[in-house]
Amino acid sequence: MHGFTQSASSWSIVEPSLRDGSLEPEALDVPDDLDFVDTAAALGDLGGRAAYVGYSMGGRLCLQLALDRPELVERLVLVSASPGIADDAERAARRAADESLAVEVERDGVAAFLERWIAQPMFSQLPRAAAQLEERVAVNTVERLTHQLRVLGQGAQPSNWGRLHEIAVPAALYVGDVDTKYVEIARRMVPALRAPVDVLSGDHACHLEPNGFPHRLASWLESA
Repeated sequence: MHGFTQSASSWSIVEPSLRDGSLEPEALDVPDDLDFVDTAAALGDLGGRAAYVGYSMGGRLCLQLALDRPELVERLVLVSASPGIADDAERAARRAADESLAVEVERDGVAAFLERWIAQPMFSQLPRAAAQLEERVAVNTVERLTHQLRVLGQGAQPSNWGRLHEIAVPAALYVGDVDTKYVEIARRMVPALRAPVDVLSGDHACHLEPNGFPHRLASWLESA
């Protein structure tokens, strides 16, 4: 499952390494017209019973699916993802921040917004080609981006910190070493998920950076 501003094709960098073994990867596009919980359920309808791997927004959706429809999730991999925001005031502040971003998209258009988005420090380690900016511009619309910000953002989703202990399947967490916020979040999730944390070289989009992630993911999926 892809992250905010991306599409299923963002996994094209990772999929060949998964196909080298016994795995059959299928990248899915996140629906554009459902609330957070229903979006997670819809992805489960599309993917069926499988191991679910999600990056950032996609990871939050995979986690929601694993909690709500555990019969579909055989293994769970979260890349630079969180269970949401537990504090009500912080969640409200995030909703306001995401609303400001949505207004930027409406005001400036898709291409200008995505140029600024990719230029953020959180993607400073990401090679330009791996960022797939042209592809992001091609697949996104103002409506799609604003929906993801307003309806699928961390301010809109329920906090799942208190439900992490419900996950009974094997789980793994991947984060970039420069992405210190998410390194801390991953380590806070460990006791409840009983999951290993693999700290890779890179920033928030560590799965797209030249750090061996595809092979490490394939190895974990085939052994878990």
